[in-house]
Amino acid sequence: MAVQDKLGPEELQQYYATSDGIRLSPGWVGRERSGPPDIEPFQWRWSEVAPLVLKSGEIVTPDRDVERRTMRLATPGLDRGTTHTMVAALQLLLPGECAPAHRHTPTAIRWILTGSGAYTTVEGDKCYMEPGDLILTPSWTWHDHSNEGTDPMIWLDGLDVPFVGYLRAHFYEAFPEDTQPITGVGDSIRKYASGALRPIWGERDLPYSPLWHYKWDRTYEALKGLSELGSDPFDDVAMEFSDPTTGRPVLRSMTCWAQLIRPGIRTKAHRHTSSKVYQVFKGEGYSVISGQRFDWTEGDFFVVPSWAWHEHASSEGTESVLFSIQDTPVMKSMALYREEPYTEHTGHQPITSSFGG
Repeated sequence: MAVQDKLGPEELQQYYATSDGIRLSPGWVGRERSGPPDIEPFQWRWSEVAPLVLKSGEIVTPDRDVERRTMRLATPGLDRGTTHTMVAALQLLLPGECAPAHRHTPTAIRWILTGSGAYTTVEGDKCYMEPGDLILTPSWTWHDHSNEGTDPMIWLDGLDVPFVGYLRAHFYEAFPEDTQPITGVGDSIRKYASGALRPIWGERDLPYSPLWHYKWDRTYEALKGLSELGSDPFDDVAMEFSDPTTGRPVLRSMTCWAQLIRPGIRTKAHRHTSSKVYQVFKGEGYSVISGQRFDWTEGDFFVVPSWAWHEHASSEGTESVLFSIQDTPVMKSMALYREEPYTEHTGHQPITSSFGG
């Protein structure tokens, strides 16, 4: 380095020691270590995950100490998150149980996987949970979960905890009682689920969608309808859950997609600065992420890190539906979002290895 040529070794060492003594760090030292840790794509198989999630019901009970019985999807290379900005976990609620009411600054989503008879209450609105439903619990909204049915209930939690923690903005408050008063059942659906129509009264300019319960039947109907009109070369038939009052993503820090990959379709590869956590809600196929093939089937989960090439394929004769949570709104709000198509090999990556192979 030019600076080192001007100073002798002893003088240079003394310079660094003096700087370190007053906590002044030279910006040209250690630049190769800057930034978050590298994250490798990873996959969790439902056949391996589900038995352990159900077994957790014999180990802990949601109460004021445990609060939530969750099993995190812990991507290698990260201390706690599933990506560097989001954490995904599987939550189990057994019949008769209640996960106590609280609120916190991290935002959360619930993607319902199995079971029936349970509900989440968000700001007094009782939302019955069915597989394929998306339920929002936005930042600083009261929420609790109860199971008044006869089946275990499992859902995917997605939270922006790593991002909020990095900003040192994590706050939490417990509700005085285990459950909050219920003021309505499905009120947000009746008010806002019609999309183009909305009440002339009510909240405006909220930092999140006032519709916090998106029903599976409407989601699937929308996907099928769109599939008759066209598709995207990189994501096939994909739709973003949106705020019906603004058309923007449902949350400021995260967005959610439902994505239909038609039978036999293989999308072209691309990459972007947002990271994604996927759940295979329906079907079977594979994804190629950074040249590695990930074969998936219904119930599986996988993570696509930021700026990783990725493409998806559904098996012949099989329709697949992928759900994903993404940190795209954060990247776009700070003008950091970037996307790039893969232009070699007719848009498909060479497959160099298989996950678990």
